[in-house]
Amino acid sequence: MSENYTPNEMMTVTASRCLQNGDVCFVGIGLPSAASNLARLTHAPEVVLIYESGTIGAKPHVLPLSIGDGELAETADTVVSVPEIFRYWLQGGRVKVGFLGAAQIDKFANINTTVIGSYDRPKVRLPGAGGAPEIASSAEEVWIILKQSLRTFVSKLDFTTSAGHMTGGDSREKSGARGKGPTRVITDMGILEPDPETKELVLTHIHPGVNLEDVKKATGWELKVSRVLKVTDVPTAYELEVLRQLNSSTALKHGTVVTGD
Repeated sequence: MSENYTPNEMMTVTASRCLQNGDVCFVGIGLPSAASNLARLTHAPEVVLIYESGTIGAKPHVLPLSIGDGELAETADTVVSVPEIFRYWLQGGRVKVGFLGAAQIDKFANINTTVIGSYDRPKVRLPGAGGAPEIASSAEEVWIILKQSLRTFVSKLDFTTSAGHMTGGDSREKSGARGKGPTRVITDMGILEPDPETKELVLTHIHPGVNLEDVKKATGWELKVSRVLKVTDVPTAYELEVLRQLNSSTALKHGTVVTGD
């Protein structure tokens, strides 16, 4: 049994455990980067982390502020051009996992990272697409990590930035998008996976101490729940120690820490 942990730590640790040695992972900034680097520093030291700026095999000592953070290039095995990262590595089928964050997600795992509100008069203008649409359409599979609430799990996206399973069923396959699309959505409440036929997200794992009714209340559609709902393992003391040290080092260098807020 580990010591006390926060919902954000539970989410990050759970996401990190999905990565294994040898996986080639195209990493988004923020929570995806925190989870991926936690995996690299704990159980998966041979995971290959790729960032959009062209860094391959990055091993940052602190979490990067952006894809252009010098920490990535300084610690990478090699640095290539951005066109090569996308054309040769991603579109060439050499990326196993695309790991993305989001501001909004719908029941078919389509995501929004562009605006909140109308596009012409947004309430909030978000960082935008970056390479996420290409990652979502070309990686062998996609994982998404975000906090779960009515603000993030919405019945209709304010803007569709990156395609998941589109309108469900075989709509993604018919579109010509490669790969399996989103196969896991990891939140601070549990893990959701697409139904094999409908592609609608189904809650398959719930985190310890989380009430199922609270998960449903934090979802903007009628949430489907697996008939066998598993409980995720709590973080170990070692995982928490490494994650907190990583966040502490990041805060010391940059004055900020990845929280998922």
